[in-house]
Amino acid sequence: MSADSRWLGGVGLVVAAAGYEVVARAFFAPEHVPPLSAVVPEAARLLTEERFWVATGRTLLAAVAGAAIAVVAGIVAGFAIGAVPPLLRVMSSTLDFLRPVPSIVLIPVLVLVLDVAQITVLLVAVSCFWIVLFQVLYGLRDVDQVAVDTARGFRLGRLARAVHVTWPTVLPYLGTALRLIVSVALALALTGGLVMGAAGLGELIWSSQESGEFTGMYALVLLTGGIGVALDLGARLAERRLLHWHVGTRRELAR
Repeated sequence: MSADSRWLGGVGLVVAAAGYEVVARAFFAPEHVPPLSAVVPEAARLLTEERFWVATGRTLLAAVAGAAIAVVAGIVAGFAIGAVPPLLRVMSSTLDFLRPVPSIVLIPVLVLVLDVAQITVLLVAVSCFWIVLFQVLYGLRDVDQVAVDTARGFRLGRLARAVHVTWPTVLPYLGTALRLIVSVALALALTGGLVMGAAGLGELIWSSQESGEFTGMYALVLLTGGIGVALDLGARLAERRLLHWHVGTRRELAR
């Protein structure tokens, strides 16, 4: 990102903050929609409390565990299905039917057999799994058949072709999947607390709302947004490091 882009992004952030401050003071009661000038000090105070960091750790643990399961399962399933074209044709309609089903609808069933922490991890895993799976399938579809035939002509075995031809083609798609599942994993981990009371930031936000501590609730939302931004930046950095050889990454860094 260029210096001009960062500068313009900063200006946009300041304008949005000022706009919220003006609207909150002009049209809403401060006890219901507190201005940013009250939310920011409360957020700073929360950063000094142990309960906030414990809740953050629990939320991130659920998000990371679910995302890790999704990545492993999505890669394995993607290669197993995508490597066999007849199997892909048979399962494509089933996959397209299941993908739009939100994982949150599984809660009424899962609550009968699992505790809320396990359900939260599973919700994250199911939602992120579809993202990884389809990105792998898109990557496999993009493999250059000429490169495959050339590798076969040089008598490279199936494993060698997968390592040197297929995997480098799929890897950029997995980088995209990583950026997508970061926000999804955090959102579903928060949902576990908001809907089921699983320990974490979602549960803190819900309890603040129930007790009428709206300034604290808005502060938690603000901090959660900051965590989401940090995770997204981390995912982008990891993608750039992992795909430093890819032409798309080099073009982005050259801007």
